[in-house]
Amino acid sequence: MSVVIPVSADWLTLREDADAGSRSRALAVKAGRMLRPPVVVHDLGTGTGSMVRWCAPLLPGPQTWVLHDWNDALLEHAATAAAHDGGGATVTVRTRVGELGGLQGADVAGASLVTASALLDVLSADEAAAVVAACVAAGAPALFALSVTGRVALDPIDPGDRVFEAAFNDHQRRTVDGRQLLGPDAATVVADLFRSAGWSVRVADSPWRLEPRDRALIAEWLDGWLDAAVAQRPALHEWAAEYARMRSAQLAADGLRVVVHHVDLLAWPS
Repeated sequence: MSVVIPVSADWLTLREDADAGSRSRALAVKAGRMLRPPVVVHDLGTGTGSMVRWCAPLLPGPQTWVLHDWNDALLEHAATAAAHDGGGATVTVRTRVGELGGLQGADVAGASLVTASALLDVLSADEAAAVVAACVAAGAPALFALSVTGRVALDPIDPGDRVFEAAFNDHQRRTVDGRQLLGPDAATVVADLFRSAGWSVRVADSPWRLEPRDRALIAEWLDGWLDAAVAQRPALHEWAAEYARMRSAQLAADGLRVVVHHVDLLAWPS
């Protein structure tokens, strides 16, 4: 199994503030209360390290973070960006380059906590089961943030909203190289897997609430949302072009607001 997530450092940097403002602090604080120093956190699909920078201050120290990603360039970037624990001390960072599809308990052995952000929805059912099994084998609580639910809300409302949302969600569930992605179903699937293992699970909403000040992020998100919808349903191409022009004009006039719904999930041994 292979999990390769084609993302750029520019996109991850653009969304970092929105991510930080959306993740559930309550779940992170609850996770922190379960930990006993020294703390070792394994972060899956690290990217540029935004989860480390956001989460580390909410956890006790001293902390060591082990960052897992297939992209060594992103990992190098993540490792050079300083993060600090709840006491203000700099956390120790180690990196591991490798794909996440075959994750095993040994890969996260010794973890106090396993984290991920915006990862679950690009996994297949088998890959999600492997991640859950690895956490269970390690006995480490898991904090998985920002899994898309498939729901978006744009203001002002337009009849195209639900059409492009449905096409985008079908694209999120597409089959890639024999892997059917979980997309908006991911958080529910993972929560059920943890509960089946006898673990406790808590879920919290973590929506992006994007305002005119987030113009660059809205523009980039909108392009990607429509591109995915059209890739899934090519017949939408002309409508999508017209819709994009309308939304771009609203955005330029500071007249567009967007809510992109996500959920965060915390699971721990009962």
